[in-house]
This record gives sequence, C-alpha cells and structure tokens, in this order.
Amino acid sequence: MGRVSHQQREQIESRIRAASDRLLRGDIPAGGGCDVKTLAAESGVTRAALYSTYLHLKEEFEARRERQRSLNIDNDQREKQIRRLKDEVVKLRQWLAERDADIAVHEQFRKSAISRLAAQHDEIVRLRDALADDDKVRGLPRRS
Repeated sequence: MGRVSHQQREQIESRIRAASDRLLRGDIPAGGGCDVKTLAAESGVTRAALYSTYLHLKEEFEARRERQRSLNIDNDQREKQIRRLKDEVVKLRQWLAERDADIAVHEQFRKSAISRLAAQHDEIVRLRDALADDDKVRGLPRRS
C-alpha cells in the first residue's frame, strides 16, 4: 500500500475518533472490549497502525478511558463482569475457608464424642461384668 493522502488520513483519523467515542460511551461490539484491539477493529485500521501512525489517537483513547475509570465510569460490561466475578471469587474463597474451619471444629467434636461414647461403653461393660461376678448384687429385671 502506498502513501496515504491528507484527505484519506483525515478520514481514517475521523473513523478512529468515532470508534473511540462509541467504545467510551459503552457501545461495545459482542466479543470486544473498551480496548485498543477493539478500537482498531471498529475503526478499520490495524493495531500496528494505531501504535505507529495514529499513536496520538491511541494515547488519547487510553487517557480518556483511564479518566473515566478514575471517576468510576465504566461502560465496558465485560470489565464490570470481570470485576464482579473477581469480587465474588474473593467472597467465595473466604466463605470456603470459614466453612473448612467449621468442618474441622465439627470433625474434632465428632472424634471427641465417639471417644467418650467408647469409654462409657467400656465402663458399662466393666460394671456389668463386675455385677455378674458378685453374688451379693441382684440384677434388675430387664424390660421386654
């Protein structure tokens, strides 16, 4: 491709600015984001052209996007979803850690309870054996 005329360059810059405005307004195509890759695709130029020939427009787009983000204005639904999901992952990990701690406490209680029941059973068996060996103690009648 040869050199671009002044008029063609202005048309390309106009397309880049229009695409930039659309993306920053939240008019983001499916599968895209408020990013340089989508800006290039939406304006019909290569990313290489944005980084070389139209670097000033790429930097302007990024500065405007960062300004919006600093004001908590984010029209990129994908980015919002990513942040929401990251927050949810943090909460779920915290919930899992608390649940695991609860399970550990309950497991320790279960082991302790089984141990106490086994000791009580052994004591009952010992006392029954002692009663059976002692002729002076009469056993109570068993319920039917």
